Amino acid sequence: MKAEIIAVGSELLVPGRSETNAAYITGKLRGVGIVVTARATVADDRELLASAFRAALSRADVVIATGGLGPTEDDLTREAAAAAIGRGVRRDPALLDGLRARFARYNRVMAPVNEKQADVIEGAVVLPNARGTAAGQYVESDGRLLFLLPGPPVEMQPMFDGQVLPVLAGRAAGAVLRTRVLRIASMSESDVEQAVAPLYKTFTNPCTTILSNPGHVELHLTAEGRSLEECEARIEELARGMRERLPGRIYSEDGRDLATVVGALLRERKLTLALAESCTGGLVAARLTEQAGASEFLERGYVTYSNRSKMDLLGVDPALIERVGAVSEEVARAMADGARRAAGVSVAVAVTGIAGPGGGTPDKPVGLVYIAMAGALGERVRRAHFPGDRERIRHQAGQAALEMLRRALLGLSAT
Repeated sequence: MKAEIIAVGSELLVPGRSETNAAYITGKLRGVGIVVTARATVADDRELLASAFRAALSRADVVIATGGLGPTEDDLTREAAAAAIGRGVRRDPALLDGLRARFARYNRVMAPVNEKQADVIEGAVVLPNARGTAAGQYVESDGRLLFLLPGPPVEMQPMFDGQVLPVLAGRAAGAVLRTRVLRIASMSESDVEQAVAPLYKTFTNPCTTILSNPGHVELHLTAEGRSLEECEARIEELARGMRERLPGRIYSEDGRDLATVVGALLRERKLTLALAESCTGGLVAARLTEQAGASEFLERGYVTYSNRSKMDLLGVDPALIERVGAVSEEVARAMADGARRAAGVSVAVAVTGIAGPGGGTPDKPVGLVYIAMAGALGERVRRAHFPGDRERIRHQAGQAALEMLRRALLGLSAT
């Protein structure tokens, strides 16, 4: 089964407002084997909403709308949905009595505008709302299910879990969806695509989606089956082929990020680490220390942002910096060597670069980064030129440093 989600509300289309219901619903639907194929946010406009409902119902087995069920003039979801499927709206006496009773419990008189919250599409099933005044409802039209749910998550979520999901689980008839995410660092999206596309295009189940993120690429393998075991078997067949085409490149298949993977490898090998960070300003250390037990492997981190700190804390030769500059292969190596000696650790990794937006030159442009490693895992150095703004460059540099360390820990080549 395929589903589409429509978030209703002009307020969701202004800067600073985020819509969270769709993500929540998507996760729940996948658990019962229903794929969300489209999500839309639509303003409080009757014609726009009706058009959105008609379009979604022409494609999907299930359409779920959240929001626009309040008492004000701009709450138009009920009317637009009814128009989309060619049905009328009736005022439900039981709902109206319930609304009045709710207001009475709080010693309040219900305003006349609240009466519209008792309006129900002809033939719809009412979904009571224990946490608010906006009842939900659902109706079947031409074999498609249309659900209208309140917008506030505190009202929508219990209604969806308790009254919507059981209906959809029954319709899905035991279908199971399973997704595995393969994560790859230090490769471009196009390079990953070139390597695996000839394989995944031969599969219809699982299907593959490739996503690019700063510093890593994700391959989402999604299988459909009658059981979790069947889905996993289908995914593993495809994943096995991708491992062969990306030897040593996939750092995670179980949801772990790169820092967590590196931390586990350092623990297993009982190695200690020191970091010397310039342009990343402690980002690598921060990522490693997000995991509990990082003190087992991370001895210390130096944020040597200035030339003076590189000399004072790491023992980098002032003449070297004067001759080749702080952003250079030679200084990166000296930083790593100095951190290893000063900290008395097994391994040290250093990062130096130009994060921007200023400071670049034709010879050393913004985004130029050198990463070096010294110690028990051998010596390595990498020159990289990362695109993007300051935040993106710093993140990619940190990711590249962790990937260098991961590959060394596994005995893989530097590139």
